[in-house]
Amino acid sequence: MIVKTKLSVPHVSKSLVSRPRLIRKLNEGLETKLTLVSAQAGYGKTTALSEWVNQCGVLAAWVSLDRQDNDWFHFWICIRASIQEKIPSFGSTIEPHLNAGSSVSVEHVLKELLNELNALTDELVIILDDFHFIELPEIHQSFSYLLEHLPRHIHLYIASRTHLPIPSARLLAQREMHRILEKDLRFQLDEGVVFFRDKTDLILTTAQVTELFQQTEGWISGLQLAAISLKGSTHIAKSIHQFSGRQNHIFDYLLEEVLNHQSESMRAFLLATSILNRMNRSLCQAVTGQPNSQEHLERLEKLNLFIIPLDEERSWYRYHHLLSDFLRHLWSETDPDQWMQAHIRAAIWLEGHGFNEEAVNHYLEGEQYADAIRLIEKNPPALMQSKSDALMRWISVLPEAAFEETPMLEMFYISVMMLGGQWETAFQRMWQTKARFEALQGKSPDEDWNKVMGNIYFYCGIASYVQNDLIQSSDYMELTERYMPEGSFFQVMGQNRYQGYSSNYDQLTLIQDLNAVENYLVRWIRAWEHKKHYPFIGYMYLTYINLMYEWNRLEEAALCIGQSWGRQDLQPFARLMVQIGIAASRVQQAEGNPKQASELLVQVKAKIDSPDYDLFIAKVEAEQAYLYLRQGALQGALDWLRGCGLEHADEVAMSDLAEYLVLSRVLAASGRLEEALYLLERLYLLVDRDDLLRERVKVLIVHSATLWLAGQSETGLAQLEIALLLAEPQGYIRSFVDEGSVMLEMLTVSLNVQQANQHSPVSAGYIKQLLRALNVTSEDNSAHKEALTRQEIRVLRLIADGLSNSEIALLLNVKSETVKSHIKNVYSKLGIKNRVQAVQCARQLQTPN
Repeated sequence: MIVKTKLSVPHVSKSLVSRPRLIRKLNEGLETKLTLVSAQAGYGKTTALSEWVNQCGVLAAWVSLDRQDNDWFHFWICIRASIQEKIPSFGSTIEPHLNAGSSVSVEHVLKELLNELNALTDELVIILDDFHFIELPEIHQSFSYLLEHLPRHIHLYIASRTHLPIPSARLLAQREMHRILEKDLRFQLDEGVVFFRDKTDLILTTAQVTELFQQTEGWISGLQLAAISLKGSTHIAKSIHQFSGRQNHIFDYLLEEVLNHQSESMRAFLLATSILNRMNRSLCQAVTGQPNSQEHLERLEKLNLFIIPLDEERSWYRYHHLLSDFLRHLWSETDPDQWMQAHIRAAIWLEGHGFNEEAVNHYLEGEQYADAIRLIEKNPPALMQSKSDALMRWISVLPEAAFEETPMLEMFYISVMMLGGQWETAFQRMWQTKARFEALQGKSPDEDWNKVMGNIYFYCGIASYVQNDLIQSSDYMELTERYMPEGSFFQVMGQNRYQGYSSNYDQLTLIQDLNAVENYLVRWIRAWEHKKHYPFIGYMYLTYINLMYEWNRLEEAALCIGQSWGRQDLQPFARLMVQIGIAASRVQQAEGNPKQASELLVQVKAKIDSPDYDLFIAKVEAEQAYLYLRQGALQGALDWLRGCGLEHADEVAMSDLAEYLVLSRVLAASGRLEEALYLLERLYLLVDRDDLLRERVKVLIVHSATLWLAGQSETGLAQLEIALLLAEPQGYIRSFVDEGSVMLEMLTVSLNVQQANQHSPVSAGYIKQLLRALNVTSEDNSAHKEALTRQEIRVLRLIADGLSNSEIALLLNVKSETVKSHIKNVYSKLGIKNRVQAVQCARQLQTPN
């Protein structure tokens, strides 16, 4: 639930001093993407922006940020909601993904947001107040992406106490960023004179205003606080003269003066309500116990005592951050017991009115951990999907004793850490949890203990698998089967989402010893295949299918695909069904059924039913592009290249490795070899860093083939030799075979080199095994169409330049017959028949995606 006042432009007091210079400065921001209003607390950033919105007449969406918004999903939900306040139809494509949860693709959400912003016809200003509360690096990165691609009719205004934690040099250089700093926000002397003359009851001389102005250096809040303090002074000139030092030094003094000059009832009200991010009469009454809370709020507003109304009805307010920060610190230090009691009362009211997330925060501050846990446990799976950062923050401050009585909360804590990629921390906590709850056997009801331990042993089995201890993993899976034979939510968590337990999309990637994993997989498939409702078996099926395919045992892979594809319990889980479908397509292609291979991928796309639909579609479409290459349909791969949105210079996550390997292949096939090589070098650093053997082999193979196409044959063969050395002990076959004719050429040369060099570390038998697989594969003929050689690309481009065969021969220093042979190969590989089509293909090959 988003409080409406977060999305409302704060009310502007009629007692404001007119500031035409500052308004003109803010107007200049409409010529840029980003306007940063940056200054420490008390310089009137919010007031200036509120007044500007009222004056400028532009459509403006407003978000008042606070600490609760330091969560990736909630931040972007607030942005979407603020625009929707002004444009009700906005956000229809974004909302399902933001509501879906922690597995959503950052880039996808931002692209959808940008598309909707781009579709707006009118100018729009988006104002983010108090941006300094946003500290999450993931938000900063996504915000940078938004800025980079922001349409010109959309303008962002940010108010912050700190400098932006995002790169801004390029924006400044391109004049796409406008800055309004403390020097711009400070009152000028003439504005200070008007303030004291017209907006206070004080009668000060120009000299006295000048002295105060110099002491506060134009700090607006300082001048306001000084005016409040001076109202109670019997010797104004002396009081003004005693304001010594710069604003940081008078900060505490002025605030204490304000507090000390209030009645005892008002002081108690200020201290008790300082813990609230926003407040109304009812909430204040619940926290303070004072029935006249509304009178206090109205009096504070009349005194201009740093209280800000959040709506026109004057129902909701908040304190100026300066005042609330000071009061919170003072009260927590001087009366910690009352501080905690106020938090508890606030939590009870907030829970009663449906503000559960804010209630959890106050229960935790009040050390009412049982109540906080009670709210968290209402629906932790939903929290894990949509508020994982908040859930992690809450659980991390709970005392260890809280977990002893709530074992399921412990499971969710471990799950959140796993899904967040904190594997080592999760494993360490898991082993500690295992030891603690094993010691409780017989001290709690057997049914409860069995359920807890079944989940714990399941996680222990996962941890052992990730650590490549398959014997221990099997031992723990046996215990899971004993205590939790029906399975649990934790086993299927995330399987209908793009992200699951691992950032690696292919679970076989985690295994270093393929020979050892075969028996493990067969054992657990046999143990679980009779269960009709046990979707976790899908992971075992999928890993076994990929293993059989890699070893070129296609019949066994196909059999396992048939068993898994028809299981009803797997159908709802897109993460599994998409991967099984892709594997099935590869098997069909390898068995010489290209039409069925293509049709299977179309069927996979039709079966996807997931909040992450677009992410899965992108995965399947990349596989389709790869299939186009293997079938010699270069044009289809080029169409994908233009529309996929991937670039060779992108930062690549491990879960997207497969797509970027396809990108490198298509770039190489289209003659953009330098870009392909640049990408592959970076991909190798990625897989080498994580010590992923299977992925290293794959990247090395594609890299070696691309080097070969680029004419760097020696370097390519050297890379291939490394891949062979790594792959032979594990029996890799299809990773080589699927590269087609290029790999056939390279392995043939490699075998000749090996036979000439008796001391080669690569086994001749292994190379011969790969060559046999390449020679018998039914896709060999189409594989020869995969890519043009470097010389063929040169010939194609010279044809496009209008050169005749004899001119091309002269330029390349070859015979005319050789040119004709190259042209024949080019026509065959591209599926074209004449020079006009050749010119069209050449232009496509040179066009960046």
